[in-house]
Amino acid sequence: MGRAQLSEVLGRPILAADGQRLGKLSDVIVTLPERGHYPAVSGLVAKVGGRLLYVNIGIVATLSSEIRLTTARIDVRPFERRDGEVLLRSDVLGHRLIDVPRGRLVRAYDLELEELDGGWRLVRIDTRGRRRLSRLLPGGPGTSQAGEARDWSEFEALIGHAGSAGARNPLSRLRRLRPAQIADLIEEADRQETAEILSAVHADIELEADVFEEMEAERQVEVLKDRADAEIAEMLTHMRSDDGADLIADLPQRRRLTVLSLLPASHQAKVRSLLGFNPSTAGGLMNPDFLALPGDTTVAAALRGVHDADAQIPQEVLAAVYVTESGTLNGSITLQTLLKADSSTQLAQLAEPEPVHVHPEADLTEVAIRMADYNLTTMPVIDDDGVLLGVVTVDDVLEVTIPEDWRRREEGAATSDRPKPDAQDLQLRAEEQA
Repeated sequence: MGRAQLSEVLGRPILAADGQRLGKLSDVIVTLPERGHYPAVSGLVAKVGGRLLYVNIGIVATLSSEIRLTTARIDVRPFERRDGEVLLRSDVLGHRLIDVPRGRLVRAYDLELEELDGGWRLVRIDTRGRRRLSRLLPGGPGTSQAGEARDWSEFEALIGHAGSAGARNPLSRLRRLRPAQIADLIEEADRQETAEILSAVHADIELEADVFEEMEAERQVEVLKDRADAEIAEMLTHMRSDDGADLIADLPQRRRLTVLSLLPASHQAKVRSLLGFNPSTAGGLMNPDFLALPGDTTVAAALRGVHDADAQIPQEVLAAVYVTESGTLNGSITLQTLLKADSSTQLAQLAEPEPVHVHPEADLTEVAIRMADYNLTTMPVIDDDGVLLGVVTVDDVLEVTIPEDWRRREEGAATSDRPKPDAQDLQLRAEEQA
């Protein structure tokens, strides 16, 4: 069974069956499968007399210590890349890939080919570059350390070639990542890498909306500047109303009203109401989608309501069910309480009367301190008449209080020496957000 490192075979002579030198290896061609298999080598790109020629893998006898063909003749027509073909040197070697298990972008320092299932395949990627370093150490190239390369299935290549996109399904691997991890990749990616990641994510509009919810405002606007207003509006219908309002507020002024007008009436009304609040207040932070039921609703019916809740209601908001009459907040019940209660019990008998709440003009400091004082993960927002307007969740508060350098710190970084924000810090951040 043969094995070869791409960096070691590139530039090597390509020999005919009789040993005559025909040219040298310029690149290796593979096709990327949708799932389950290693990319198969379909051919080589040979440089012969200054021209690039195609060599079918079927006439390649060896591809390791030497590159020898089974014939003395090769096709002399110039090499032309076909759709679905990936060039390992041009597209992958030295380029960045997505390290799916670790959720980050890494660089391919070398590629390992191996003879499997009757043909050559791309099986492993070296992202740490030890092989190159080993050439500078005593012992030369043979001193590369074991375990430096990882299985190809752990990576998603960013090819940057539109013709190869139809031959693979990168979304299948990206689905292993959380939306926040994909958003972090986009924050780090260059323009071409971003376009390819978003092109894959765009196949699932729900996932795309979740990713945009996690992206920084400036990056959102940068990515969306080339998209049509209708396309932006379509994605916004799948986003949480509060995140959608934030995104619209960050769009160039000339586009806001157009995008807003393209939203469905119900979604548009929620977004318009949120845009009327200062973003650093409870009204600006709240989500207007929640589950509110009359007091005579049974526990069984309430749990069905949780189960059947609209996708617009985030799971964290569903941690509590609110009891209302004509929109006025009369109480709240935690999901845990519902799960433990008798199915025939009415909500009015279980609800906590006069739950801790804030008014929409409450600033970030008041919201954060009140949630901390009462150990709350969700808190209702009501107007002067007691009407329930929305719900603030702890993740909404954390998102605007955690400093940017903390949010993007390296995983596992020490935090014991970082100062903890106090009430004054929170107030200053609220003023900066205003």
